[in-house]
Amino acid sequence: MFWSKRAKGPRRADRGRNALVPIPLTGGLLSGQVQDVDGRPLAGAEVSVLDRTSTRIAHADTDPFGYFSAALVPGQYRVRAEAGGYQGNGGTVEVEWGKHAELGALTLAPDLSLSPPPPGIYDIDSDHSSVRFVARHIGLSRVYGRFNRFRGQIRITDPFEDSAVDVVIDSASVDTNVEARDQHLRSGDFLDVERFPQMRFSSTRFRRGTGNRWLVDGDLTLHGLTSDVQLDVMFLGLADWNGQRAGAVATAELHREHFTLNWQQMVSRGVPVVGSTIDISLDVQAILQQ
Repeated sequence: MFWSKRAKGPRRADRGRNALVPIPLTGGLLSGQVQDVDGRPLAGAEVSVLDRTSTRIAHADTDPFGYFSAALVPGQYRVRAEAGGYQGNGGTVEVEWGKHAELGALTLAPDLSLSPPPPGIYDIDSDHSSVRFVARHIGLSRVYGRFNRFRGQIRITDPFEDSAVDVVIDSASVDTNVEARDQHLRSGDFLDVERFPQMRFSSTRFRRGTGNRWLVDGDLTLHGLTSDVQLDVMFLGLADWNGQRAGAVATAELHREHFTLNWQQMVSRGVPVVGSTIDISLDVQAILQQ
């Protein structure tokens, strides 16, 4: 449940006449907002409500305006907010029966340990990375797959915006754990791997988002055509293990029609066998080259 009225700051608890979420008969309502150090709301931050024994009894993600709410039985609670790329922060609040307890704003400072990795060339470690995809089947379920063979390189520069990434994927290595389906995906109806044995993504621009988020624009060449694609990247940090490693998770949404992957069959009521949208995710470890 979310309380969406914008708050101007902490104030005493009241009976919630301005709250869009009704106060429960068995307790009270807690609400607040999560923001960054510049006062901008943080959408999607995870908020946990803990009781006196540090047991989490409620949690919610903040709405697009950074707000959250929770219906609670009367008592004293500790609230903690966390978001990727930021240091966690929290506060305490007393919830009373039949009242609205407004916590006010929780400000999250940037986690400087998740600043971009040092400049250099990072080779993607395919043994500890994955390229996966998800497609909708007849509008009922999702089919999950992956590409087993790929290679790539990330070049981090100063300034960061001049960084670049290149990834090459072996089209024939598609794997959905069903051999008949994989053979169909390799055929001319889909990837046509004999004519187009490789897929390639080459970046055109790096941008830093909020916290540990990056946006990487680039060109994806697939099935003989090139189309622009944007990767939404979450940087996971650095680690020393058989070399200095950087970790990141990237997601993108593709439309098959952009690459003339137009094979389609319909079932009853015109529902397509394969959905037009494909979700791509890359879970990457890359090793700094000395």
